[in-house]
Amino acid sequence: MPDATTSQAVAHAPSRYLTIKHAQALFQQAPDALSDAQRARVDEVVARQLAIEQRVLMSDEARRVVVSSNMVDAGVTEVMSRFESEADFVCTLAKQGLTQAALREELTRDMTVEAVLDAVSANVPPVSKQDIEIFYRLHADRFHTPERRTVRHILITINDDLAGSGRVAARARIDQIRAQCARDPEQFAKQALRHSECPTAMQGGLLGPVTRGQLFPALDAALFSMATGELSGVLESPMGFHILCCDHIRPAGRVPLAKVRDKIRVQILGTRRAHYQRQWLRGLIARK
Repeated sequence: MPDATTSQAVAHAPSRYLTIKHAQALFQQAPDALSDAQRARVDEVVARQLAIEQRVLMSDEARRVVVSSNMVDAGVTEVMSRFESEADFVCTLAKQGLTQAALREELTRDMTVEAVLDAVSANVPPVSKQDIEIFYRLHADRFHTPERRTVRHILITINDDLAGSGRVAARARIDQIRAQCARDPEQFAKQALRHSECPTAMQGGLLGPVTRGQLFPALDAALFSMATGELSGVLESPMGFHILCCDHIRPAGRVPLAKVRDKIRVQILGTRRAHYQRQWLRGLIARK
């Protein structure tokens, strides 16, 4: 773990690693690709973080934290994963004047800070069953599931510049196909495979489950007024003429508590830990 002298020196010097880290996090770019305004923002974030890290690393809690070599190895791997290739990673380090050894030192500091924060928030009150149920009821909108309809369609495009594909011909084709589907709705998928000019023809015209607002307005309005198994009339969109078949309707509802209980527990615990960490940091910064 860094000693107080090392921590002070690092905290008062620009952190090349943090500059790379925040340039990627904030703007998904290497530092040398940032605009002046973006670089100023990154420098501001880095300076603030370094000031806080200095206090953390000089705290009593930091003396009880150990970051292993394996943890640092994993950290290096994670940093590399943010780049398109290992060559891009190495090139970025070189441009920032940062060796892999220096990167490991900075990662050790960064991970020590994280470990301290984890330690100071380790004793937060456990999340009770009642806590989870209250959260679920107070945030009911988060667990709402909209109505979904599984739909197939057949598309005949309109192309007035192509013989046999003008508006009149296209309408005649779609009318004929709809008549065939109306006589035998079970053959809709086969008719889609045979006639539809949409890539979904290969899946029998299946568009999949959709919610309101995902389709063109005319198609959306028709679909969400249909019954299961019902065939639409001929509809028109900017793509051309369509026929819809509503395969299945899953009504709107709410995700059962049993399915989200663990996620809620993790969220509440994370919020509590973050609150404890902020309180501890405020107290640390307030000390003279």
